[in-house]
Amino acid sequence: MKAKFGMIVVEGRGKIGGHVASRNRGGAYFRTKVTPVNPSTIYQQESRNLMASRSQAWRALTQTQRDAWNAAVDDFQRTDIFGDIRKPSGQNLFVLININRINSGAAALLIPPVPTAPPPVIATSATIAVGTTDFDVAFTGSGGATDHIHVWATDGMSPGISYAKNRFRFIGSVAANTASPLDIWALYLARFGAPTVGQKVMVQLVGVASTGQQGVPSETFGIVGA
Repeated sequence: MKAKFGMIVVEGRGKIGGHVASRNRGGAYFRTKVTPVNPSTIYQQESRNLMASRSQAWRALTQTQRDAWNAAVDDFQRTDIFGDIRKPSGQNLFVLININRINSGAAALLIPPVPTAPPPVIATSATIAVGTTDFDVAFTGSGGATDHIHVWATDGMSPGISYAKNRFRFIGSVAANTASPLDIWALYLARFGAPTVGQKVMVQLVGVASTGQQGVPSETFGIVGA
C-alpha cells in the first residue's frame, strides 16, 4: 500500500505492529509483515531466471549503452496515485522493457526504444464453461500486428473474494490485433489446470507495445460454469 507523509511525519521505516514501512523509487509504502512462503514452483523458477538473466544482461552492456538507458528514464516517467512524478532507474527500465518483450516473443533490446503508447486494451467480461472448455474474455481496444496483449489470471477462488492482487500469474501473450472475445482456455489450463465449477477466476489484460512499454492492467472476472 502506497503512503504519503506530510510536514510532521516525513518518513517511516521498519516494523509498525503487523506492518512494515519502507521506501523505494516508487515512493513510501506499507506492507503487511509476513513470513514468505517459497514453494519454488517451476513457474517461480522461470520468473526468477528471467529476472536474473536480464540483470546479468544489464551488467554485460557497454558503459555507453548503460548511459543511454540512464538518460532515457525521463521519457518513461509516470505519475503515481498521489500525483507525484516517479521514474525508474536505467537498470529497472532495461529489465522491465526487455521482460515485456521476451514475454511477447520478441528479442531483447540493447538500447532504449523511442517511447510508444501501448495498445488501449480494456477487459469487459469473462465467461467460463468447463463442459465446452471455453474461457472467453471480452475486451475493447486493439493494437498493431507487432503489439501484444499480456494475459494474467488467478487460480480458482471463492466467489466472495474481490481482492487478489498477489494471486495473479502471467499465463501468456497474444497479438494485440486479435479479435474479441479472447479464448484463453488453453493458456489457463497449461498454467493452473481446469477450474472447478462455482469458483471465481479473475483475469487481467495488459496492452504491451512492440517497444515493451505496457499499459495499465484492466481486470474482470468470471464464475466457472458447467
